[in-house]
Amino acid sequence: MVAVTATDAGPAPVVDRQLLDLDALDRALARGDDITPILQGALRDADETLSARFLDGEPALKLVPLRAAVMDAVVTRAWALCLGDLAGAACLVAVGGYGRGELHPGSDTDLMIIIPTPLPGPLEARLSDLVTRLWDIGLEVGHSVRSVEDCVTQAEADITVATNLMEARPLAGDRSLFAAMEAATSPYHIWSGPAFFEAKRAEQQRRHERYDDTAYNLEPNLKEGPGGLRDIHMIGWVAKRHFNAGALSDLVDLGFLSESEYEELIQGQHFLWDIRFALHGLAGRREDRLLFDYQADLARQFGYKDATHTLAVEQFMQRYYRMIKRLSRLNEMLLQLYEETILYTDVDEKPQLLNKRFQVKRGFIEITHRQVFQRYPFAMLELFLLMQQHPEIRGIRAATIRQLRAHRDRISPAFRRDLRARSLFMEIFRQPVGITHALRRMHSHGILGRYIPAFAAITGRMQYDLFHVYTVDTHTLMVVSNLRRLSVPEHRDEFPQLSEIHSRLPKPELLYLAALFHDIAKGRGGDHSELGAEDAYAFCLQHGLSRYDCRFVAWLVRKHLLMSMTAQRRDISDPGVINEFAGEVGDLKHLEYLYLLTVADIRATDAKLWNTWRKSLLHELYRRTARALRRGLGQPIDEDELVAEAQHRARELLRRKGLHHMTVRSIWRHFTPDYFLRYSAAEVAWHTEAIHAAGNAAHEPLVLIEPDAQRGGIEVFIYTRDRDNIFALAVSALDRLSLDILDARIITTDNGYTLDSFLVQMPQGGGADRAGLVETLRVTLRDHLHDPQTLPEPATGETPRRLRHFNTDTQIDFSDDTRNHRTVMELIAGDQPGLLAQVGYTLARHGLRVQNAKIATLGERAEDVFFITDDANAPLTSATRQQLRAELLSAFEEDGDIMRRGDGV
Repeated sequence: MVAVTATDAGPAPVVDRQLLDLDALDRALARGDDITPILQGALRDADETLSARFLDGEPALKLVPLRAAVMDAVVTRAWALCLGDLAGAACLVAVGGYGRGELHPGSDTDLMIIIPTPLPGPLEARLSDLVTRLWDIGLEVGHSVRSVEDCVTQAEADITVATNLMEARPLAGDRSLFAAMEAATSPYHIWSGPAFFEAKRAEQQRRHERYDDTAYNLEPNLKEGPGGLRDIHMIGWVAKRHFNAGALSDLVDLGFLSESEYEELIQGQHFLWDIRFALHGLAGRREDRLLFDYQADLARQFGYKDATHTLAVEQFMQRYYRMIKRLSRLNEMLLQLYEETILYTDVDEKPQLLNKRFQVKRGFIEITHRQVFQRYPFAMLELFLLMQQHPEIRGIRAATIRQLRAHRDRISPAFRRDLRARSLFMEIFRQPVGITHALRRMHSHGILGRYIPAFAAITGRMQYDLFHVYTVDTHTLMVVSNLRRLSVPEHRDEFPQLSEIHSRLPKPELLYLAALFHDIAKGRGGDHSELGAEDAYAFCLQHGLSRYDCRFVAWLVRKHLLMSMTAQRRDISDPGVINEFAGEVGDLKHLEYLYLLTVADIRATDAKLWNTWRKSLLHELYRRTARALRRGLGQPIDEDELVAEAQHRARELLRRKGLHHMTVRSIWRHFTPDYFLRYSAAEVAWHTEAIHAAGNAAHEPLVLIEPDAQRGGIEVFIYTRDRDNIFALAVSALDRLSLDILDARIITTDNGYTLDSFLVQMPQGGGADRAGLVETLRVTLRDHLHDPQTLPEPATGETPRRLRHFNTDTQIDFSDDTRNHRTVMELIAGDQPGLLAQVGYTLARHGLRVQNAKIATLGERAEDVFFITDDANAPLTSATRQQLRAELLSAFEEDGDIMRRGDGV
């Protein structure tokens, strides 16, 4: 056995009579009846008993080896009965997890049959009958039939095969064939210890990359992901191959594992085994992904209960994430120790002295003597500063990591108050390079959370939604990384404007501190922005920053959601909104720091969340606000000035296209100022040219489509006679094509026409036929708009799997936009197919008009804002609001009320 197995837990288990009565089973088989129902029933009864024991509290540690023992009894009897007098001619071998003596309820039964050469004539048919019988019993059989020579050939070519053969365990038949296979595939013949280690390490790196090199995914794989069971297996495989260790406990005797490290591995595996055993039971099959389908049920099964500020499922998943983080750290340290022992044992290299506490050897930093951290605990911070200052250093020597782990509890309140510690920490933040790597290393080795206890509280903390795809600690460090990337010349082309702003920052370390603290108060209850601002202020004050800088960092933390919420939920074409936002920001310095923090925050929440539309939205808010601030808060930009400016630039564009100014004037004479505030000069010119080209055909709906709009996505422009249900018809058509609406702008002319724009994007996996989509979109919209009296009821679609597991109460709030004489309706609801079409349908039924809309889908949560009026272009009455709220709530409840909660970026 290779990994942490029954060998580590005690002697091989004995199958008790309550689990499987072997005597009764043998008597039933001896009667000569069909063996399939007999063995099938025995296995089913045993699995039901094992499941009942698990639910009664018996740990998987005891049950997993027992199930393997039950399987041994079943397959060896099938072997004997199917092969008869040829049962001794070949060898039946358990491989993979079954070979290690580990079988969970849904695990595959991996078998290998070693055959002699030449093959006895009748044996092939009997082996085929055996495999058929095993499948009929209900086993998920993974099997191979090989000669000893085949084993050697395939193991030489494939490290996975070689690994499986290392874990092989003979069950029945000719064991001399097994012994021959073991000898022929030993490290003396193929895959020596060093070659095996390098191949398996590369294999692990590729496996981690498949899971984004992080274990903190929303639906992690507890077997294959970083810190999962495979990482524990990896340690055992190398131990067996190079050190001939039968079990991980042997590494303690060899001095490669300490007792505490061994216990940590054992506890980690037992924890993951319990989850995997329960997960297979819930799924009714082999399932190693912690899908949303099972997370809440697993939390309940393991006894977690909802608390005031955190759900049971969040508590359970935080424990899971913290455990795999510990296992991942241990895996990294032990593999590095293997590397030093296996690959560099004979390499004698003189160390390069950095100072009296640290030196570099073979590219890895190490302490100069074992008492460094004990005598000078501040060296635990100095270590990471030195790695920043010497970027050529590849990593930390395993022995030094072990000493770091042993002494990190010395980071106490007194340690944190010491000027030496505070100076070192701030020096890390002020380095020109390596801040992200330093913070990640400090976090990986458990130093960051001990130095900032509030950061330890968010370690492994997940938020049970689809918006935040990483744990809070991982997200936080990604925000810092995104900001630091803006300062790297090699990456300047990614966000040139943001990089230019970053280069002007007088104290970029203040931005990084704000990033570190912006979400640090999540999970405590209350406003995490306010609580985090208090933490940030106290921390900065303790670390010697001026009171102005302390207040500045605290302001950034307190307001870190302000810019994204303004851009996504308010009408930034309204000069009043810009002037209000500029007043909250106060000056250009605050705006620029907040702008960079906002972009970095959104990009670190979910890579799919950042797109050209959000980029253009934030850029437009920044541009307009910067202009207002440069002008002065006492001199707000006048609406007439903005309209005149937009018209002048649009006329210039149209003049170049050959349109006479009187033609332009005749088209524009009915357009309201709102139109020129909400559209860019390029968009105004595009619309005007198309309306002019339509001429007398303008009584028909004019549909323009720009497949690659500057704002991102597909821009749809509709010019047609105004009707109350135009918005409903348009969103219904877009919904039927499964297009996600990002933004909507509705303008009514004073001569009875409407100018509607929709920014849409193709659904995930929507295909590459953009030209075909554009034409289909144009035809569909024209068909829907051709008869505006028809109002089709919104279609309902199947809710995606992930959305089915979240519940958010629908919230509908109304407020007054007195400046623009309209009502603002804010809708927060669970995202679901047809949601926007349902809103449009309901508004049309009440004769209400949508003047503008801000559409935002944050994971599983829809946060939409509609600026609406009645059919006389007046704000809604109180009675209309109440009726509209009641009807929308009723509509969503009838559609399943798949609503859920969240708390912003």
